[in-house]
Amino acid sequence: MAEQPYGNKPLFRDLDAEDIEDREASELESLCVNCEETGITRLLLTRIPFYKDVILISFECPHCNYSNNEIQPGGKIQDQGCKYEVEIKTPQDLNRKVVKSDSASVCIPHLDLEIPSNTQKGILTTVEGVLDRVVTGLEQEQPIRRAMDPATADKIDEFIEKIKKLKDLESPFTITVDDPSGNSFIENVHAPQRDPEMKITYYNRTFEQDQQLGLVPDDNGASNLMAVSDDGIVRPRTLGQEEGVDNIKDEIMVFMTNCSNCNSPVETNMKLVPIPHFKEVIIMATLCEKCGHKTTEVKSGSGIEEKGRKITLKMTDVSDLNRDVLKSDTCGLSIPELDFELEAGTLGGKFTTLEGLLTNIKDQLMTSNPFMTGDSSDETEKMKLGDFVKKLERVISGDHFVKIVLDDPAGNSYLQNLYAPDDDPEMIIEDYERTDQHNELLGLTDMKTENYFQDS
Repeated sequence: MAEQPYGNKPLFRDLDAEDIEDREASELESLCVNCEETGITRLLLTRIPFYKDVILISFECPHCNYSNNEIQPGGKIQDQGCKYEVEIKTPQDLNRKVVKSDSASVCIPHLDLEIPSNTQKGILTTVEGVLDRVVTGLEQEQPIRRAMDPATADKIDEFIEKIKKLKDLESPFTITVDDPSGNSFIENVHAPQRDPEMKITYYNRTFEQDQQLGLVPDDNGASNLMAVSDDGIVRPRTLGQEEGVDNIKDEIMVFMTNCSNCNSPVETNMKLVPIPHFKEVIIMATLCEKCGHKTTEVKSGSGIEEKGRKITLKMTDVSDLNRDVLKSDTCGLSIPELDFELEAGTLGGKFTTLEGLLTNIKDQLMTSNPFMTGDSSDETEKMKLGDFVKKLERVISGDHFVKIVLDDPAGNSYLQNLYAPDDDPEMIIEDYERTDQHNELLGLTDMKTENYFQDS
């Protein structure tokens, strides 16, 4: 393998004043849009802490002295889109941090207001900051409107006043951030507990949304890699749909991807593995030689089950921590004694032990809640998170026994039965009919579910 120009350093590195002189910036000649002479464009790959990877672009023309600077996103697009709906009731809600990517749309139904996707650059702000940006954008052209179209200007002035009154919280309102790329985020002010005022939905992108994100160049380009179902959802072709593949159960497949930590090119290994007393799953493992980041992910190899499944384990012994666990990417987890609930879609698919899963949850709480651990957090928030982590560590060490509940509407999650083939006295398994909300999460909305399972 040819030596990479970045050596053993990741492509995207944190902003750091100590090694700024050691940064690798690429230079290339490009056309000046002002004088049409040749200028120099410099590219620097870096990372904004607690946000994402970005590409800094700087252009300068030595002939006319024209210059231009901009930022382009460098992070990957997530497997699913995300939609955050939050009811704003208190001043604390107005201070919720918001990460809005370029592809995200923002909607406030109370005012029939919508900010379409790709009309604003990505930003890190608050709910109040989102409102202020809308007001600033509307006020920019008001002097011209008052001269050219006074009636329209008066209507916009009235609308601006309505937006400003939202910050007075005379009545609650709802704000929605919908991002097909899955890279937007609204702070949970009750973390690590579930936020009662916030609803998070993960969904499969439609074919049109994949086209907007540049994942599918056209219909022909998508046909070889993607399959469009009757509901308009684009899903990757299964291995059985690929031509020339007869038997993959004994093979380890390798394909190129990018490291989720530093974005360097890496190889991902994939294998179909049968789990005793359960079903076949697809395990994917990635190890980055640049930054040392290692990830594993599990996907179901047999589609969606006809019913959802809820598994409840009452821990009674330290040996329960060694039980094998398959958590699908549609499975949620709760610990009633700790008043903790993990939303479906969080952590992705995992095949590990119960101890390993709880450790992953602890690590996720510390790394995915920068607003509670970084400089922007207050001592109360830090103490609340710290107390919860200590309680979770007691469970992981076997000093405290709790009840673990796995709830998977797709029916693709599994917890090892230590008494198999007999029933496990410590575990309850319940199959249930899915609700419309479950079907929306699984991308089965507007489908004839019974026909879907018959065709499968």
